[in-house]
Amino acid sequence: MDTHVALWVMEGDARFGAEARAVVGAPGQQIVVSAASVWEIAIKAKAGKLQPPDDLLGALGATGFRLLSITPEHALAAGRLPLHHRDPFDRMLVAQAVAEGHTLVTADAALAAYDVALLPADR
Repeated sequence: MDTHVALWVMEGDARFGAEARAVVGAPGQQIVVSAASVWEIAIKAKAGKLQPPDDLLGALGATGFRLLSITPEHALAAGRLPLHHRDPFDRMLVAQAVAEGHTLVTADAALAAYDVALLPADR
């Protein structure tokens, strides 16, 4: 799940579309949020760009999301991706989705330039 989508879910934001909500909320569906997203949220919160929940890890846990650690293999794969997208956090999410066989839930159309399964979050 892309960082902005995880925030939408935690905030109950209407931009998280009904179709994506149905897929994510389906019984037995395992949703993961990358440690890269936690890192990105912390950095942007410190810079005053967003206001995450005070207990971010608790809020993520309350959603039922599983946290995905970053492995050296993920880091190497992210570093080898073409620079279709300049955001290193997004490239890490792409690398992790590919390596782990996950579908990336995102509203960022620029990620379609990569060979990764995507689920549009805003539908």
